[in-house]
Parts: sequence; structure tokens; C-alpha cells
Amino acid sequence: NDCLVYRKSIDIVGVATVQWSHNHSQTKKDNHMNFLYSSKSHFNLANLVTFSNITAGLIATYLISQNSFLWAAIFAWMGGAFDIMDGKIARKYNLSSEFGIQLDSFADFLSFVLVPVFFIFQAIYITSFSGFGLFVSGIASIYYVLSGLRRLIQFNIDADTGKVEKFFTGVPTPLGAILLWVIYLINLTGILSPSSVILLMIVIAWSLNSKIKVPHP
Repeated sequence: NDCLVYRKSIDIVGVATVQWSHNHSQTKKDNHMNFLYSSKSHFNLANLVTFSNITAGLIATYLISQNSFLWAAIFAWMGGAFDIMDGKIARKYNLSSEFGIQLDSFADFLSFVLVPVFFIFQAIYITSFSGFGLFVSGIASIYYVLSGLRRLIQFNIDADTGKVEKFFTGVPTPLGAILLWVIYLINLTGILSPSSVILLMIVIAWSLNSKIKVPHP
């Protein structure tokens, strides 16, 4: 009987040890993944998606410099998809943070300001203008970039972490980028002249910091 009790005791200890080992291993695994769902982590899930946006923007920039406009457009729109995803993830898992706001604005500046402007400059302006015309298109492009930068800086100053306003004041940079892409596509049809593209770029640049109210999606 003593032997039987001893064996049962060993079995119980063995099962408990295995169970503890399993729980300890699972806890370590969970702890290793906690950074993905911590608003304090620079590499949480929302920020990783934002980094993907930045990566897509950088690849698009390189492709534009190589005049590979189709692939550049594909990566630019991939960046736009990542921009939509990171905000939804941040709100769903309460991952909003000051770092995330700053990172998102940098990603927006690259993907929604620099990339579309550089795209239009390379795809339309350089092939259509020379001399004074190219100079004017360059000024228009710089004006757009500075307007986009100004908007994003002001947005960061006014931003309340985790809060979503019902309306944007001024055209948001993602919408401005979409308008530039639409202008490019219309230009391909021949309906819009390169000079008209310059004029519309200036108008959109002005609208970024205007008092126009745009509903938040």
C-alpha cells in the first residue's frame, strides 16, 4: 500500500511538473508577444503596419526614379492600404500613442505628399516641359510638398491621442494624394493638359490648409 501511495505521489508530481512547464512556456511566449499589443511599444502591431506603409513609399520612390510608373503606382496604393489598416488596428486594440501619431504623419508625408508629387513631376512635367515651364512646374511641386508638410505638422500639434474628430479641417493628405492620382489618370486620356495639371496641383495644395470641412471616414 505504501508503495502504491508512493507511486501515485510520483505520478501527481510528474503531471504537475509537466503542467507547470507547459504553462510557464506559454507565459513566456505570451510575454514575448506582448509588445505587439502595447501602446508603449514602438513596434506594436499598428506601428508595424505604419512601417510597412513607409517601406512601400520608399520602394515607390525608387521605382519612380527608374521611370517604372506602373509598379510605383502599385506600391503607392499599397502604402495607402497600410495607412487605412494602421488606424483601424490602433483604435481596435487601443494602441494610439504620441510616437504612433508622429510615425503616421511621417508615413503620410512620404506616401501621400512626396510620392505622388514626385510621380507627377517625373511622369508628366519632365516629359512635357523645359526651361521656364519646367521651372514653374517645379515651383508648383515644391509648393505642394511644403503645404503637405505644414498640414501634417499642424495636425500633430492639434492631435489628441486616441481621439477621432468627425471632420477634417482642410483636405487631408491621403485625399489630396487620391486627387493627384485621378488628375494623372485623366491626363493620360489627353483631356487635361500638363499646364492644367500644374494649376490643379496648386489648387489642391492650397486646399490642404484651407478651412474646408471634410467628413472623417
